[in-house]
Amino acid sequence: MNDRPNILFMHSHNTGTYIEPYGHAVPTPHLQQLAEQGVLFRRAYATAPTCSPSRASFLTGMYPHTCGMTGLAHRGFAMSNYDWHAARIFKTHGYFTATAGVEHTAPDLDTIGYDEILSGLDTNYPGQPKWIEPADAVVEFLQNAPQQPFFLNLGLNETHRPFHSAEPEKYPAEREQYCTPPRPLPDTPETRADTADYKASARIMDNHYGNVLDALEKTGLSDNTLVFCFADHGLQFPRNMCNLTDHGIGVYLIIRGPGFEGGKTVNTMVSLMDLLPTAYRAAGIDIPDHVQGKTLHPLINEDRHRKEIFSEVTYHAAYEPMRSIRTERYKYIRRYDNRDKLVLPNVDDTPTKAFLLNQNWEKLPRDQEMLYDLIFDPDETHNIIDREDMAPVRKDLSHRLYAWMKETNDPLLPDGYIAAPGGSKVNNSDGRSPNETPEVVV
Repeated sequence: MNDRPNILFMHSHNTGTYIEPYGHAVPTPHLQQLAEQGVLFRRAYATAPTCSPSRASFLTGMYPHTCGMTGLAHRGFAMSNYDWHAARIFKTHGYFTATAGVEHTAPDLDTIGYDEILSGLDTNYPGQPKWIEPADAVVEFLQNAPQQPFFLNLGLNETHRPFHSAEPEKYPAEREQYCTPPRPLPDTPETRADTADYKASARIMDNHYGNVLDALEKTGLSDNTLVFCFADHGLQFPRNMCNLTDHGIGVYLIIRGPGFEGGKTVNTMVSLMDLLPTAYRAAGIDIPDHVQGKTLHPLINEDRHRKEIFSEVTYHAAYEPMRSIRTERYKYIRRYDNRDKLVLPNVDDTPTKAFLLNQNWEKLPRDQEMLYDLIFDPDETHNIIDREDMAPVRKDLSHRLYAWMKETNDPLLPDGYIAAPGGSKVNNSDGRSPNETPEVVV
């Protein structure tokens, strides 16, 4: 057995906290078992509610704008320096590095520097190795694991849309009349049917996780493997993903392995940016100076970690710059685009989106500055930014947000605008769908 633990990052796509261990009627028995064996973090948050920025963040331990990932990799956005990437850091310190499935932190996956790319399921990288279900590729890897310790990154495509079941006899369709849509969406036949399809996808996701966890046990690697299991950001539903409310940035996070055992629950706020420094510490690697996250090891014995959580959006399909600060009690969000209309290209085309648009969703006001009381308004639907008694809170949080942006050299300062890189593809913010033809930035 290696003296240093193996590190396994395994994450799903667009799942938020909508799984069984967080109290939802979404059967995920393997994740439930993992939570009962390891440590469940009830309040974990992504640094961005959109794919590439979040992934670049948890694979560098840096904020998206600090590592340069302000948009989507398959649309031409990239990190400033791939020497910050976990694959390169672990490789430098004697770890074998491999990835399978959705990675999405570079326009060209080969440039990142993994020792091995196990599957080409990630459709963002056409022409990669043979098509194989990434979880199956990971199982095969574990059955023939290298002698040296390894860092293994598994990105499941589930629960990304389109929702489907490749084996309907094994994954029976959920009965929509017994589903409750995720918050803050209304309970209607349309949203229930959409939710039922999500739950079927979640079953597939959980089964893939179960296959990997079973392989760890059968190969004798489980006791010396630190498993980080989490979502990249919130659900691929309207008013969830690509929003800085907790519906967009809240994620499930379970860690199991050396130092993280016993079915413990942690209630303090943590960031996905904290995963990599935790892994580095476990591997005996000095945490690099560029890392902005904080190791989670102290939380096993004390329930205090962060006074605030910062998150951001710059580009998704279209430009929609905004930043937020979350404390125990309040959420402050500021937009920087001076728009009073929704940016509909940043909302994926779904049955729920169609239903909301039929109810004149796009005519609702869109505020540039928001303040929410998370105790009395957990769905973050009642903006109290103009309440006189909230003036001190607004001032405090806006100052703290600005100080963070200044400290981290956020390129939104001082002008409130970030240009897309040349050659990238960006949708018109006044469009209605991310599937409309984007503009190529010159």
